[in-house]
Amino acid sequence: MYKAFFKLRRNPFELTPDPSFLFPTRRHNEALAALYYGVRRRKGFVVLTGEVGTGKTLLVRCLLQLLKGSNVAFAYSFNSRLSPVEFLQYVTGDFGLPAAGKNKSELLLQLGSFLVGRYQQKLTTVLVADEAHHLSEEVLEEIRLLTNLETSQGKLLQILLVGQPELDEKLDSTELRQLKQRIELRAQLLPLDLEETRGYILRRLQLSGAESQANVLFPYETIAAVYRISRGIPRLINTICENALVSAYAEQLQSVPPAIIQEVASDFRLNVVAKPRAEEASGKDRKDETELWHAVKTLVELHNQLQSVRPSQEQVPLQAFSGIRKHEPIV
Repeated sequence: MYKAFFKLRRNPFELTPDPSFLFPTRRHNEALAALYYGVRRRKGFVVLTGEVGTGKTLLVRCLLQLLKGSNVAFAYSFNSRLSPVEFLQYVTGDFGLPAAGKNKSELLLQLGSFLVGRYQQKLTTVLVADEAHHLSEEVLEEIRLLTNLETSQGKLLQILLVGQPELDEKLDSTELRQLKQRIELRAQLLPLDLEETRGYILRRLQLSGAESQANVLFPYETIAAVYRISRGIPRLINTICENALVSAYAEQLQSVPPAIIQEVASDFRLNVVAKPRAEEASGKDRKDETELWHAVKTLVELHNQLQSVRPSQEQVPLQAFSGIRKHEPIV
């Protein structure tokens, strides 16, 4: 919509993980090198973690592109809500093997035979488990057992576990200590700093055809506003900048001012920070305690009022019937 107006060949801030848009920060280069080395040197387990939107999937796509045409077979799992048998069926099927209707033993025998055959041909086989922080302990243990398929020279299956920081916490658990001990390489992605955010935005604009106009389209003050709101998370940077370009086009502006960034942040509620569940729970508990205290206080006050009123009310019937003897009926 805005490409012709800003003289761009393509949309610079698409959310799809396009390897051509990789911005090679030091941390991204180190992480990509760790993944590539782990696969090539048959290291077995490699773990990549990073906060939501920091570019983990993009980095995996870059790795697959680097290894394309090098006789490396991949099974790429992005659905982590599977049982152990379903996971094995998915992986087996993704390697191009028949998996429908097979039980766990049949799947393991078939997968083992496949891996041995590829190893004998000096071919590499890789399993990528994306969103691995959602994998159950049972599935992670199943993945660990797959690494028992090995020779004295190396593993038959290379495994990349990719997930959010919760994956590190899960791997630190006592139940998964055997898996943790088998991890050969680890890499972590962090949000971009201010200068990296500036380089990230300008590079995407230049790759999309902005050339020397990139600095005019997004001046430094605007980029600083993007960084402050996005906190350096690439996915949020893309969302903010994409919608900022749409707004600038609607107003026929050749440069995106910081005010538009604030408008986009407000529209997408990016300034709203969710409270941790524990904090929400404690706040609710405090509210419940306050309400309970007010209720108790009201009851005590009502009780005191009744106590002060009761004697005077009781005197009326006593005085009215004072002339009546004890056993005489009242008519």
